[in-house]
Order: sequence, then C-alpha cells, then structure tokens
Amino acid sequence: MRKGLALLALALSLVAASEAGAALRVVACEPEWGALVTELGGDAVSVYVATTALQDPHHIEARPSLIAKVRRARLVVCTGAELEVGWLPVLVRQAGNRHVQPGHPGYFLAADHVPLLDVPSSVDRSEGDVHASGNPHIQNDPRNIQRVATALAKRLTEVDPEHADHYRSRHTDFEARWTTAMTSWAERAVPLRGMQVVVHHVNWVYLEHWLGLERIGALEPKPGVPPMSSHLARLLKQAADSDARAVLRTPYQDARASDWLTERTQLTAVMLPYTVGGTDGAGDLFGLFDETLRLLLKVAP
Repeated sequence: MRKGLALLALALSLVAASEAGAALRVVACEPEWGALVTELGGDAVSVYVATTALQDPHHIEARPSLIAKVRRARLVVCTGAELEVGWLPVLVRQAGNRHVQPGHPGYFLAADHVPLLDVPSSVDRSEGDVHASGNPHIQNDPRNIQRVATALAKRLTEVDPEHADHYRSRHTDFEARWTTAMTSWAERAVPLRGMQVVVHHVNWVYLEHWLGLERIGALEPKPGVPPMSSHLARLLKQAADSDARAVLRTPYQDARASDWLTERTQLTAVMLPYTVGGTDGAGDLFGLFDETLRLLLKVAP
C-alpha cells in the first residue's frame, strides 16, 4: 500500500513537472492573433488558430474539435466587439475551462485595447449586421496591432509568469521591428491618400482610416446583406461618376458582385489579404501589410 502511494505521488509530480515546462497552450480565434501570439511567445507558446483567411469570422461552427482545443487552453485570444458572438461564447461555455472564462486572465479580447470606429448611437437590426461596440475589423491598421501587442505581452506575463522575461524581451524586439516597418509603410502609402474605393463589406474601415482612403459605397446595401441588383444599379452610376479606382474584397467574399461592377466601370477588382494567410505574400503580420500596400499601389492614381 505504502509503495503504491509513493508511485502515485511520483507519477503526479512527473506530470506536474512536465506541464510546468510545456509550452503555453493558446487558442486564437483569427489568424492575425495567432501570428501575434507567435511573435510574442516564440517557443514558449503552442498556438492553435480556429479560423483561416478563407472563412468569414462572423460565421463559424462551434464544432467539438474546437471545444476540445479550448478545453485544454490556458489563453484564448480573439477579436471581440461581437465579431465572434455567434460561436465564441458557445466554445468557452462548452469547454468548461475555468482559465478561459470571460473576466479571467486567460480570456483576451483584442478590441478591448484599441479605439473602435463606427460605434453606433443605437443598434437597429433593420440596418443589417451592426455591432453595438463598434466595427470589429481592427487588424487592418498596424497601429492597432501595436496597441494589442503591448496589452497581449502583458497578459502573457500574467498567465505564464514563469516565462515573463521571455515575453517582455520578445515584445521589445517586436516593437522595434514593427515601428520601423510602420515608418516604411507610411512612406510607401503616400500615393494612396484620398484614393476613392468601393468595398464589398465594411471590413476596411480601419484600413481606410489609416491610409486616408475614401469609401464611396459598398456592394452590400447594409452590413451583412448580400448585394442585390437594384442596389448595384445605383452603385454603378455612383461609381461611374466618381474617381474611384478599386473594389476591395476579402478572400472569403464572393467575387461575382465586384466582378459585375468592374466589368461596367473603370474600377479594378482587388482582393486584399485581410488577415495573415489571405494571399501568398501575407504569411505573417509584416507580410500582411507589405502585401496590402503592394496590391493597393498597383491601382493608385
């Protein structure tokens, strides 16, 4: 009996030691946050990304395999601002993992750490898929990435204090490289200021704000409402009378409406990466903005 208890205690201590030395398990809702956690955590984190650039993050199924990933995670990193309202609450509730419940350190929402745009004065569902907290597509402004990185690095030190110095060091390195890159992007983006565009969905509000693009219309008559012929006919006249240069869409949005408009106007259809992995050139966060600028500058005046 005494020998059995000793073996059990040894086994438990080995498990505890193994988990103490293991990488921090993180579930990221979107690719941009998975990439940022990797930048800040390196080999101290093990990151699972719940979606790809080819999926609309508004509409994801809370499938059992995702619930299993959240059940084992110590940190969940998502956008927030109701972007994942249809599936994230189900994941964390079904997972039953106390570490990643709302209000706990293991539950991190990026949108809580940036100034949100398009905050409605009231929410009326007749106006389409409107988010009460503001537009959630924050990742297309590199200044937001920088803000989130600062908050996320701090959160990593709280969730995994054993590697706190590691996270601080990697954040300092990331901050230096990101600041240099932002200076370069700002110089390259000068020809884009004031360029008129049409968008498929209001995914690009933060990109427009950062670059000084002027949106003259959207293919969707209201956010989340599919393009319809009567609306496209009005937009066709509006676009033809403008100096707009491009119709912007994400990799997961149907190209037919933007193709219809560009075949009848001077506009060029441009699929931007939107997030990490959206195009071949957007393999990481730096590539995301390099590629976005490269594609926009091809249609600049």
